[in-house]
Amino acid sequence: MGENGRVIGVDMTVEMISLARENKVKMKADNVEFRLGEIEHLPVGDNAADLIISNCVINLSPEKQQVFSDAFRVLKPGGRIAISDIVALKPLPEDVKQDLLLVSACIGGAATIEETTLMLQKAGYENILITPKKISQELVDEWLPKSRAGEFVTSAYIEATKPCV
Repeated sequence: MGENGRVIGVDMTVEMISLARENKVKMKADNVEFRLGEIEHLPVGDNAADLIISNCVINLSPEKQQVFSDAFRVLKPGGRIAISDIVALKPLPEDVKQDLLLVSACIGGAATIEETTLMLQKAGYENILITPKKISQELVDEWLPKSRAGEFVTSAYIEATKPCV
């Protein structure tokens, strides 16, 4: 980022924005700002960002296609997304999708790798790479041993770029 770089953080809760702003002051991070907003409708202008990062948020959205499309809108040509999120290895059974514990644990709303790839393509991205992290399945099984969730989901790195033209 450097001295001339700029970071915009977005969260949908007033409490998290307030906490982030307090931490910004403590860290004397003058080139950082925080905005209240939703991931489906980012409060950022068109073609404004070089990079969008996210950590385990998209799986919580019921409008994943809108998330990827709005991120595409915000990216400059040649910009990229670098996301860590939960993806499904195979279609989730209805009992997993309906289990509120599993939804709140970032599992019940996971899209498959294939669905995620198609959503990224539909939004216009290229150079799509989704890399599952095998170790995360074991961690999910330890965390939620009776859920069978490790059979269905894994954490993955999701990368893609907005074409330059």
